[in-house]
Amino acid sequence: MEFTPGTILEGTVRSIANFGAFIELPEGKTGLVHISEVASTYVTDIHQHLTEGQTVKVKLLNADERGRLSLSIKQAEASRPETRRAAEERPVRRTPRPQSFQPVRTEPESFEEKLKQFMADSNSKISGVRQYEHRTRSRKR
Repeated sequence: MEFTPGTILEGTVRSIANFGAFIELPEGKTGLVHISEVASTYVTDIHQHLTEGQTVKVKLLNADERGRLSLSIKQAEASRPETRRAAEERPVRRTPRPQSFQPVRTEPESFEEKLKQFMADSNSKISGVRQYEHRTRSRKR
C-alpha cells in the first residue's frame, strides 16, 4: 500500500506520550499524531481523547524521506461529509457588543496585518524594557 499525503487510513493507538500518540497503520507502519492534531479543541491531556488499543481514523499529512509518517485525527474527522454538513448547519450565534465596549483601534483583517501589528506592539514593549534596564544599570554603578 502506498502512503500518499491526504489519504484517510484506519489505525490502532499503540502508545501515548505527552506530545502525541503513535498509531499503527496497515502493513505494520507506525505514524505519529501530534497533540495539536488530536482534536479540534485545545488538548491539555491527550489521555482524555485517546486510549491505547483504540481504533481511529487518521489523515496522512506527510511522509518524510526517513519513512516517518505525520498523521491527523482532527483533519480526518473534518474531511468526513457528515462532519462538514453538521458544521455548515450549525447556527452561528453572534451577539452585538454594546457601544461602550467597542475597541479603540480597528483590528487588522488579514494575517499579514495582524502579524505586523503584533510585531509593532512587541517591539515597542521590548524597547521600553530595554530603556528601563539601561536606566537601572546606570544607577547601580
